Amino acid sequence: MRSTNYLFNKYDWFSVERRIRDQVIGEINSYNADKLLNTSETDLFDYLQDKFTVSIPEIDTNNITVEQHETKVDVSHNPLYFPREDGRPHLVDGTEILINIPFVGDASVFHIRPTTYSSSPPMADIKGTNLSVSIKGTSLTTDQVKRHIETTISEINVYLSRLRENAKGINAQIVPIALETATRRKSKLLSDRNLVASLGFKITERTETANTYVATEVRRVIKPSSPQASTTPFKPEPVLADTDYEHILKVIQGMAQVMELSPSAFVKMDEETLRSHFLVPLNGHYQGQATGETFNYNGKTDILIRADGKNIFIGECKFWGGAKKLTETIDQLLGYSSWRDTKVAILVFNRNKDFSKILAEIQETTKAHPNFKRFVRATSETSFRYVFSNKDDANRELTLTILAFNIPH
Repeated sequence: MRSTNYLFNKYDWFSVERRIRDQVIGEINSYNADKLLNTSETDLFDYLQDKFTVSIPEIDTNNITVEQHETKVDVSHNPLYFPREDGRPHLVDGTEILINIPFVGDASVFHIRPTTYSSSPPMADIKGTNLSVSIKGTSLTTDQVKRHIETTISEINVYLSRLRENAKGINAQIVPIALETATRRKSKLLSDRNLVASLGFKITERTETANTYVATEVRRVIKPSSPQASTTPFKPEPVLADTDYEHILKVIQGMAQVMELSPSAFVKMDEETLRSHFLVPLNGHYQGQATGETFNYNGKTDILIRADGKNIFIGECKFWGGAKKLTETIDQLLGYSSWRDTKVAILVFNRNKDFSKILAEIQETTKAHPNFKRFVRATSETSFRYVFSNKDDANRELTLTILAFNIPH
């Protein structure tokens, strides 16, 4: 006789999935408005992904322990025994075997019923980080106990496998749901603020807005903390459109192709001369706003494009001098970047052999930088796009593109 509870039998998967969607949307809609506008979307979405991802437990069959106890066994159902006249259970001396199966992960998942299930799920008690399976009887045998353990473990693994497949869908949707919700709310917040600002009156700040959204239904062992960001009033700053950024890079790449077609004209050029080579077409496209060696923030940069008094593009021209020099150049750019959503670029010129090896080293070095956030994409075989955090504020991000060119020695 077994004395345990059914697993995978409390919540159905579809209700859990709906709950997670609502929690992600609720988290963003309940966020302090200024904090939302000041928080890096990358950090916010990473936080939401960590917080709401359904992590399926794994059982540890290598560390199963077994306990044995004397107990009373109800044999009322056994035809070999006469039922009691008073209707009470007929208890006799017997044995209880407790099989403790360790697991790693979120214990609450054992309560979720997957989309595919049977009418008789496995039975066990959840005790801390163990599943406790009980089997009782008056004449248990080794084969009987072993068979029961093997069957129970197999059934549990089948259910966990089904839940793992179910979880893939919602786990992959967390960031898209968050992006859609955040984009919609940010757009409305900025629109509302522009409306209020146009009235010319002092704005009264609401103090009762909740800063957090508490998830209660599916508990998790690890509780990620939300990204740190200021709740001071958000001030919109100029943003260089992605299309303009791509156009600037296209102009630079076009001039690099000229170098490749006429190598003899560029063989003796130094960094300063190469920089001037790129400034000519940029000034042609941007009405002379590009300058060389222009002071900006706390340093000076090679290529700087300004619009309406704001830096919209910052670029550095460097000959390849190894990983250390590339890291120093990235640090230099981070020091120049003084506003939100800066678009920057590093133009790396190679006069060494083994260009393929250098391209690999560029990628490895860039990702190892302490301010690296994520790799976006390779725009070509020699061009790589990244997102970095500002050295003084992790919520201020900059887009960095590294373009590598092989020029004649």
